Amino acid sequence: MKQWPLILSIARTHLLTKMKSTVTAALGVTFGIGAYITLVSFMTGLNTMLDDLILNQTPHIHLYNEVQPSEVQPVNQYALFGDDLLQIRSVKPKKGQLKIHNAQPILKNLKSSKGVVGATPQLRAQIFYLSGAQNLGGVLVGMDILEEERISNLGDYIIAGSPSALSNSDNGIILGIGLLEKMSLRMGDRVQVSTPEGTVFPLRIVGIYQSGLADIDNTQSLVNLETAQRIMGEASNYITDIHIKLSDIRQAPAMARQLQAQYKVKARDIQDANAQFETGTTIRNLITYAVSITLLIVAGFGIYNILNMLIYEKMNDIAILKATGFSGLDVQNIFMSQALLIGLIGGLSGLILGFGLSHLIDSLPFETEALPTIDTFPVNHNPLYYVIGITFALLSTFVAGYLPSAKAKKIDPVQIIRGN
Repeated sequence: MKQWPLILSIARTHLLTKMKSTVTAALGVTFGIGAYITLVSFMTGLNTMLDDLILNQTPHIHLYNEVQPSEVQPVNQYALFGDDLLQIRSVKPKKGQLKIHNAQPILKNLKSSKGVVGATPQLRAQIFYLSGAQNLGGVLVGMDILEEERISNLGDYIIAGSPSALSNSDNGIILGIGLLEKMSLRMGDRVQVSTPEGTVFPLRIVGIYQSGLADIDNTQSLVNLETAQRIMGEASNYITDIHIKLSDIRQAPAMARQLQAQYKVKARDIQDANAQFETGTTIRNLITYAVSITLLIVAGFGIYNILNMLIYEKMNDIAILKATGFSGLDVQNIFMSQALLIGLIGGLSGLILGFGLSHLIDSLPFETEALPTIDTFPVNHNPLYYVIGITFALLSTFVAGYLPSAKAKKIDPVQIIRGN
């Protein structure tokens, strides 16, 4: 018959009489769980921040046109030319437009497609920014900025001005902060841009853009789609790129292949565009979880050693318990109860410690020009980490307590009493 109230009472008495060992074991669990929660919260928060820095500025699917040379060169189409001494190879393609044909019907179809959150048109063009005697090469991006802001986090990277200010201005421009500093300009100033053909257009700075990526901030500026079409001398249906946002990013590769075959345009999905970056993120996450789990395992070994020593110290108590009618299973349950009590107390203390440390890190100022939207160190306060922490605390103490308690279960009280 199970005697759980008595078993728990004996377990509590053992823990209290060996307070130093009990506190040491509980602190091992506390610091293991606390370190796990702090480390995993901070590292996953940092990884999420780095992911967002790249992925927030990358569409789930990017449609564009690309002029490429013919895969089969003219000289290769005639076998009779194979032995000639003089052959013309590497025939370059003739000048062609980079615009996406039938872009408006494609956009209309995409916006009504299942799983598509939004699709925005863009016109990307190479231009020159005129700064005194210098001509700075760069990229002018014409877009529907309000729609772009709706489906992405573009507004988070505009550190001065606003998307609506650009939307309401026919000759406004949002300039990359690197360009702004190179040309010694500020909000409200006018900047002249020139097309490769030499046509010059004056634009007024209504916003400043800082992506955190120097290659973008030093070259790129944003204008309305109609403004970009007017600068490049193109019609209102001239669109070079379409950015697509999906409700499920995992569908991007399959949908990109489908769109490329359907519309005869190049389609690059976000996984293909950021393959190397995703590999780095995976490796960082593996390292984070490996170190975190190691901390928990070390805490479990500490509990095992302490309980193992406790059983040897309590040999006489075990013999007395068995002699007074306690079964081997009851003795095992006593020591298992001690292990789980240590795990529960240490685990809850570890959760409190991890919660406090992660919030302390989250409150520390983190200021860098490369990340204008980040004010404090990034921490991911995911409740799942706390569930994993307390679960592992109980699981590790259960395993650490099971082996010594199973040994105590098999102790013969007659041999112990005879030895004394």
